Amino acid sequence: MIKVRNPVVLTIIATQFTEHCSNDCANPNTPNYPNQVMPAKIEPYIKIARFDHWFKNVFMVPGILVAMYIDPSVIGFKLVWPILIGFIAAGLVASSNYVLNEILDAEYDRLHPVKKNRPVPSGDIVIGWAYLEWLVLGGVGLAMAYTLGQAFFLSALTLWIMGCLYNIPPVRTKDKPYLDVLSESVNNPLRLLLGWYLTGITLWPPLSLIFAYWMIGAFFMAVKRYAEFQRIGNHATAASYRASFRHYNAERLMISVVYYVAAFGLFFGIFLIRYRVEFILGIPLIAGFIAWYMHLTFLEDSPVQYPEKLYKERGFVSYAIFCTTALMVLLFWDIPYLSEIFSKTTLGN
Repeated sequence: MIKVRNPVVLTIIATQFTEHCSNDCANPNTPNYPNQVMPAKIEPYIKIARFDHWFKNVFMVPGILVAMYIDPSVIGFKLVWPILIGFIAAGLVASSNYVLNEILDAEYDRLHPVKKNRPVPSGDIVIGWAYLEWLVLGGVGLAMAYTLGQAFFLSALTLWIMGCLYNIPPVRTKDKPYLDVLSESVNNPLRLLLGWYLTGITLWPPLSLIFAYWMIGAFFMAVKRYAEFQRIGNHATAASYRASFRHYNAERLMISVVYYVAAFGLFFGIFLIRYRVEFILGIPLIAGFIAWYMHLTFLEDSPVQYPEKLYKERGFVSYAIFCTTALMVLLFWDIPYLSEIFSKTTLGN
């Protein structure tokens, strides 16, 4: 049985639940918290779990592949079951975080031109049942994660805790400039760890890869913030919708984008030199991917605001699949002369 032993966490959870349920009872006519004992429809509860965001579990795949490269003994049909359970567990924990996000962001989402139509601000959700959904999804996901070993479980638990820190006051990192991006994008390396540890490997993954993964995730989040800021179009309205926008402006957001992508390049460069020099051949492809993603950022009503809808950008998706396939080939295809070409230059004796 999974137990929450920290009284501070229990107090925060109880406080948030009590406040929202009190609003339910005290304001039976408010459109945001309908006076219902049982949910009238199941569809809104499915929507707030954002199962369509489970595609983000694809970020676990590099962890699996790099673990196979580091320790080929983990390769085999024995991985099929752990991969299935691991992906479902990670998805359930993520959905638990999404439900909490939907609950606690409702008052801000009402100020957004698109998000105001989500189930909670639209009044289609009974808040008490939504909190129950949050706990059930998280509990089931963590229980499944526990079956895959301690390291996988702790990675999944950290993913769930980060969701709490991101959403729950008084910490609520999503309201803090720059910390909002860094605290949400840390889910990227956490998914890398989930993929890594579901293979059963006991080694710690390369730190350079973990930081590179974190920084590319921060890049994705920062350009999403930029696109949201530009979409809203009014600084005061943007600040009302998201507290971190009180500090941000277009220039500051773009500077942060440059920082994150530069940090990614440096960390990834360290990783490829130390572990896999063949990835040098993939650098032009990665640069092209980043450039294309930036192009999408500047489109009107940019699709990077809603990553789950990027599949509609068929050209971009095709290129991303091509890049991924090329990097997978380079991970397992040895090219000996590359090491000689990029060997350290030294003076002869």
